[in-house]
Amino acid sequence: MTVVSIKSGSDADLQRIELSDGSLFSFRLCYLPSVFFDDSRYVPGTEISTDEADAFRFAAACLRAEKAALGLVARAEQCVFGLSRKLERGGHQAACVRTVIDRLTELEIVDDRRFARLWLQSRLNHRADTPRKLLVGLCSRGIDRDAAGGALKSALHYEAEKALLDRYIAKNRLLGGGPEAADISSLKFRLKQEGFSSALIQHFREEYDF
Repeated sequence: MTVVSIKSGSDADLQRIELSDGSLFSFRLCYLPSVFFDDSRYVPGTEISTDEADAFRFAAACLRAEKAALGLVARAEQCVFGLSRKLERGGHQAACVRTVIDRLTELEIVDDRRFARLWLQSRLNHRADTPRKLLVGLCSRGIDRDAAGGALKSALHYEAEKALLDRYIAKNRLLGGGPEAADISSLKFRLKQEGFSSALIQHFREEYDF
């Protein structure tokens, strides 16, 4: 097999290659193993091995996965786990997905810490979740538990946590004698189990005198 043509695009990292078997595809140099690429070697008429041809095809597959990834990122913030799963479900090879995600993470286009912060902001503004549910929600999205805990700690300053507790109490009708009202003796334990801080629970007890 020989190289028919190879050209650079507007981006120096982008290349377009045509092979004698009729293959024509674009790829990024960063997705091509350095051992297979040398600007002075690959010129029209150059004989290439099967391994070299496969390397070019892999780099081309990575570029397709990258374009799909950037399309998803443009629509909404993505985390590593979620984006990887979406790309694989879209038919992209797992090896390509890992390679692309590594690059996008290095470029900070995909950032789990940023994703966690923005996800928490949205939940804290609009939902009556508890700290425990927020932590579980982040972990279920592939965020490392320590990183998820750190993000939650940063987001839940006192006023934010108090607003969360007020919404949780109102949503679940835990006060006021309704059919779902909690027994006062067990309410402290329930709030602790849901991840609310001891300081806030103490303030809540003093506010409602229990």
